[in-house]
Amino acid sequence: MRSTSRRYHLVLACVLVAIGLFLAGWAYQLQHGLIVTGLADWGSSGGVTWGLYIGAFIWWVGIAHGGIILSAAVRLLGMDRYMPVARLAELLTLAGLSVAGLYIIIHMGRPDRMVTSILGNYHVTVHNSPLVWDVTVITLYFVMTATYLALTLRYDLVRLRDSLPDRFEPLYRLLTAGYTEREDPVVERMVWWLALAIIILAPLLLHGGVIPWLFALIPTMPGWFGSIQGPQFLTIALTSAISGVIILSFAFRAAYGWDHIISDDVFRGLTLWLGFFALLFLWLQLQQIVGGSFAAPLDQSAATSAKLSHPVYLIAIGMVGVSLAYIFAQAIRPSLFSKPRAVLASVTVLTATLLEKVFFVVEGLMYPTFSLYEATPGSYVPSLIEMGSVVGTVAIVVLFFMVVSKVIPVVELHAIEHLQERETAEDELEPPADAAEMEVGT
Repeated sequence: MRSTSRRYHLVLACVLVAIGLFLAGWAYQLQHGLIVTGLADWGSSGGVTWGLYIGAFIWWVGIAHGGIILSAAVRLLGMDRYMPVARLAELLTLAGLSVAGLYIIIHMGRPDRMVTSILGNYHVTVHNSPLVWDVTVITLYFVMTATYLALTLRYDLVRLRDSLPDRFEPLYRLLTAGYTEREDPVVERMVWWLALAIIILAPLLLHGGVIPWLFALIPTMPGWFGSIQGPQFLTIALTSAISGVIILSFAFRAAYGWDHIISDDVFRGLTLWLGFFALLFLWLQLQQIVGGSFAAPLDQSAATSAKLSHPVYLIAIGMVGVSLAYIFAQAIRPSLFSKPRAVLASVTVLTATLLEKVFFVVEGLMYPTFSLYEATPGSYVPSLIEMGSVVGTVAIVVLFFMVVSKVIPVVELHAIEHLQERETAEDELEPPADAAEMEVGT
């Protein structure tokens, strides 16, 4: 936290260039309008109104929600093995929700509509929109995650104050205001209850509830309609989040030599969990395909047929399948495991879930039950500006972690203390060298 390397500045430069190109593309869109994207008027123009922007929004929200669920499960279920990566998951939630919110502004075309269209008409029509629930639960989880992180940080900042950068002393003083050691057990209970609330609300309101309900409750959209969307969204969120945590863990371990903190055992466990949720993801996809292709209503059958014939969907499912095959193989034959392969599988899964979410949004709009126009379904290809937004938001998240890692500890102090206690216990259980030699001699 006190020093930076040449590699750090090189990565920082690349990230800033990517963000600059993203902002330049967005500025061009603001100047000329959404017509510069691949989004068209729904109906006579034969296009779609939601595309990569909304698909990426759902993708980032899923990564964020899955991240805080992972962190909450570590604390709630006593999974001390994964404690070194719990805070990384919490920070991933804050970063993911932030860039997801940015996509809402980008997709509105003109940011001033946040004021002219929403605030001015909230009391008339906006408050009845299901999208209000979407924004509400996302805001709720952002506040819960920020509170969760702030509470756990107080313990660390007080004990590491002498080792932290002096220039951030005002921030540390603010975060630890009124701290006494008597609050530690109280904070532990508060964090436990927050973790319980997060676990309970996830399937009810978050990526298993409100967000998939926005799609699943529209019967005129056969590609979206169906109660399976709730568990489907939740499994994709957890799959994406675990992939993101694996990549982050590998990056920080490589950058700072944290082999003893983020051990191979952690990567093996995370990879197995990735395989478990990837299997659920593919199983639920199979349920949708079987239900939509065997003696299904004509509109649902047409939407399913279009899905099965589109290369984007087949590539996405194939990527998850290949990653799952590797995870299954390395579970049977541990010698196949390696951290770079685990990272490659994670990148593959993240790419696949992004493709699947974009495809889900686009195909859902392409084949509605009703027909306002006689025009045949159009086509949609994301523009360079839209694709640049994905690169730009990924760069923003990377920049977030590069900055935060220089301000606060990204590994919880409790995790370090737990590792030290375990190592001490193992040393005490080992017999003295002399006794071991005597036993061998005997």
